Amino acid sequence: MEETEKGVFSSGCRGCSKGGDCVGCARREPRGKLLAHNWLDDLPGEDPTAPVEVLFKNTRIGFYKNPSALPLKIGDIVAVEASPGHDIGRVTMTGHLVELQMKKAGVKPGSELKKVFRIARANDIEKFEEARAKEHSTMIRARAIAEELGLAMKIGDVEYQGDGGKAIFYYIADERVDFRKLIRILADTFKVRIEMKQIGARQEAGRIGGIGPCGRPLCCSSWLGKFVSVGTGCARMQDLSMNPQKLAGQCAKLKCCLNFEVDAYAEAQKQLPAKDIVLETKDGSYYYFKPDILARKVTYSTDKNIPANLVTIDASRAFEIIALNKQGIKVESLDVASSSEEKANTEYGDIIGQDSLTRFDKNKKKKKKKKKPSDNISASHTEQREQNSRQQRQNGQQPQVSHNGSNRQQQRPKRKNKPNPPQEGGNSR
Repeated sequence: MEETEKGVFSSGCRGCSKGGDCVGCARREPRGKLLAHNWLDDLPGEDPTAPVEVLFKNTRIGFYKNPSALPLKIGDIVAVEASPGHDIGRVTMTGHLVELQMKKAGVKPGSELKKVFRIARANDIEKFEEARAKEHSTMIRARAIAEELGLAMKIGDVEYQGDGGKAIFYYIADERVDFRKLIRILADTFKVRIEMKQIGARQEAGRIGGIGPCGRPLCCSSWLGKFVSVGTGCARMQDLSMNPQKLAGQCAKLKCCLNFEVDAYAEAQKQLPAKDIVLETKDGSYYYFKPDILARKVTYSTDKNIPANLVTIDASRAFEIIALNKQGIKVESLDVASSSEEKANTEYGDIIGQDSLTRFDKNKKKKKKKKKPSDNISASHTEQREQNSRQQRQNGQQPQVSHNGSNRQQQRPKRKNKPNPPQEGGNSR
């Protein structure tokens, strides 16, 4: 019995010897809610016949009353009322938390709820496993039928009811689809009651599963049961770049995790000055440029449209300047630290180096090489010769050749004319 119950809601890989109970398997059913702590468990006055929350396949949940006062706890597999027959699910929440979840889901307190029949027996689980074994083949056959009819839809998954008398077909479609003929063909083919349920891209991503950019399993496939609409205002509130590739998840929609920190950013933004307030200083006016919301800092610019002379100050300093400006006082500068440093530099200067840590160290003086007198004499003679040669060129005279100077000119000896060679047939004298 325990081994059978262990693998009821574990859709592991086909042929897996562990029956889908392997840790980290991407095809496991979402079980994150089973790990939630019931923080209202110690609250007195709990009704034993209070409603419970039951989880089915593909994050489908339902609220059922417990008229028999069964001692249900989180993780129990139960047989609940369905139309028609019964269904098999797992209890995910009990006690006072269920009332809060019903209020969150929009279920009215006085509405009629279906009831829990019993804790599932061995024959209930065996029958449910037989029905689940037909889900994959039913989905493949239904896809082929929808393609033959030319319907613009994709059947993503099939869920059989616990007693096998009903099948829910989950499909995705961009436009409205007339599937009345499809329902008749499916009912005649599989001999069960057919229910069509349209899901979105988020539900499809949660059904398939995967790893998000954070390195953890997708929230929609692990613990997130209800999807809340996500708008671009969440990204603007958190001062994120409006890059669709970074803001979109694997479902090509905005990431659900953008909603997680919006409340914290909205609360922190209330502690920042308004964007239309201009800070007045003696040097000029500073305009609101960009905030660092969680750090409680604001960057101001001297130009409205482009970043110029940017100064980043704390929000408390900004409110202080705003209060002084209302009194007609203009501060010297926005940043207090910069002005205090300037005052410190003007008031005190370490001229003799008395605050230096190395003031007692001996300074090693480098000895300068003395020039030899002969070098000085030769250099002076060379300069005198060059000056004389420049003056002679200006006067149009031929510069005198010095045998020891740098402008020494070598006179080549004149070549003597050689006698012509004797011609053939001539007399040479």
